[in-house]
Amino acid sequence: MPISVKPTSFTFALTEEQQVLLLHLLQQGNYRPVRVEHTQAAVDAENCRVALYRSGKCLVQGKGAADFVTFMLEPQVLGEARLGYEEQLQPAHYEPHMGVDESGKGDFFGPLVIAAAYADRDLVPRMQALGVRDSKRISSDRRLLDIATELRKLLHRHYTVVRVGPAAYNRLYAKMRSVNGILAWGHARALENLLELVPGCHRAISDQFGSRQQVQRALMAKGRNIELEQRHRAESDPAVAAASILARADFLSALKDMSEHHGVLLPKGASAATIERGGELVEKHAPSILLQTAKCHFRTTDQVLQRLNLTREVLGPDGRLQSQAMRQSFRGSRSPGSGLKQQQ
Repeated sequence: MPISVKPTSFTFALTEEQQVLLLHLLQQGNYRPVRVEHTQAAVDAENCRVALYRSGKCLVQGKGAADFVTFMLEPQVLGEARLGYEEQLQPAHYEPHMGVDESGKGDFFGPLVIAAAYADRDLVPRMQALGVRDSKRISSDRRLLDIATELRKLLHRHYTVVRVGPAAYNRLYAKMRSVNGILAWGHARALENLLELVPGCHRAISDQFGSRQQVQRALMAKGRNIELEQRHRAESDPAVAAASILARADFLSALKDMSEHHGVLLPKGASAATIERGGELVEKHAPSILLQTAKCHFRTTDQVLQRLNLTREVLGPDGRLQSQAMRQSFRGSRSPGSGLKQQQ
């Protein structure tokens, strides 16, 4: 029998009128104000913390979060009962379906990881109890890794992960010359692999990154009959949110292993620290190490090599290509009087 666990984290997007009501509620109640960055107000209530962010997002977290939402937020701010009615409000979230998402696309070092996860009426409430949500909304890597550990136990054989290491990624980019092409291929492989485990599932959701036809063309026989839906902010769907957590956890694990193997702490993203560590890595090994550790079409590759008076020619055919957007940005950054811009 499934174990019933009360969720401890809730997020609501509030209208301007609802924000005013919540601010009034927090000022009138017996709450202790606390400092939380980027908030209009934040308080500690009974067994929970309530934070109203400048964006209008309200976050309620803690053992008493469900009670605060039920007895305070819903009647006095939202004006409607939502807690306990999630299935009625979002019925599609509870129907059997797969979600797919990726991690590492914007990180210079490390692999591209694509994960697919299955969700249904039994699994969704248990995912919510674990705190499953878009991985970008999880406060720390440690917390994300903890959720991922429990999520893998919960899903058991209802998820798959496809890791495209840097060397394979660079070969694919040299062949396809398109990040979206690699994403479509990876999404298709993750869905095909999950269909081996849940062959009766015929619906899948992913974030919008290119044309739906790209993914459908990349699907093989098992996947051609699924209904594939691409949408913006797909991570609001529980299966996609689960996939985003599993993909990010695998990416973080791979980056940590890569750092330990090569003796250089490889950072996430593509910042000034990334360029510095890239230089250390090349000096310690050789320029070709970038093909084994990084996505070489990033403009960051040129920034790393320029510090050492090198060019892409030292990387051979798999590392010579720079994406069109990166090329345009790089040409602009070299205009007279301008310094090298950081890749976003």
